[in-house]
Amino acid sequence: MDRREQLREFLRGRRARLTPADVGLPHAGRRRTPGLRREEVAVLAGVGVSWYTWLEQGRDIKVSAQVLDAIGGALLLTPDERSYLFRLAGLSPPPAEPGPAPRAAINAELHRMLEAWLPRPAYILDRHWGLAAVNSVAREVFGLGERDYNCLVAFFTSARYRAAFSRWEEAAPDVVARFRAEAARHPDDPEFDRLAADLSAVSGEFAALWARHEVTESVHGTKTLTHPRCGELVFEYRRLPLPDHPGHELVLHNPAPGTGTLERMEQLAAAVEAA
Repeated sequence: MDRREQLREFLRGRRARLTPADVGLPHAGRRRTPGLRREEVAVLAGVGVSWYTWLEQGRDIKVSAQVLDAIGGALLLTPDERSYLFRLAGLSPPPAEPGPAPRAAINAELHRMLEAWLPRPAYILDRHWGLAAVNSVAREVFGLGERDYNCLVAFFTSARYRAAFSRWEEAAPDVVARFRAEAARHPDDPEFDRLAADLSAVSGEFAALWARHEVTESVHGTKTLTHPRCGELVFEYRRLPLPDHPGHELVLHNPAPGTGTLERMEQLAAAVEAA
């Protein structure tokens, strides 16, 4: 979809998830369709009903940051969702690197850093979440095979990768929301649309989540994994940009304190090295 179509679907989706009670409006009986009406959003935002209707229809109209902020407030958007709305409306700064992501080679120093992080998992992702470099323990913990080239694709299509996540169903919406936020930062890069279209064709679960237009820009969190030999592993993770490799991020996983994960990882790393 182009930006206007995405804007239309995003606004409709955010409006449909709200009830009058959520925004302080009186209950108005049963409705044929769920969510707020366009007129209610317009009133809450202080804009004309016709103007808001045109915006939601994706028409080519001028919009200010102030008005978008008011609409974001009316729809109870999160900070990440507001940023996404601004980008879809064309008010975000132009991307620092238009076009396809640079293919900077991962140098030997970064490879040494990944190995030095053992027995902790670590990898480097490119802009489209391609696996640019992976240390040996990360391959073992996440069940990554030699043919797994993209973190997002593996999450939805690899049985081994999926089985590694103890709470896959809970993690999936956040994964897709982060990828959509990444795509919005680079509206001129067609690779995001290609990946989303290809993955939607083979994964109904991804297609359903992608259609929800949810966004988040979290760069850290917790992952709970299950390894066939080690049992449950709990990691705190953080994504760190690599300025000398534009479009790439270093993703580090650290065993959560008090979970026994570090001890199990030390045993696993020794087994991987001996194999």
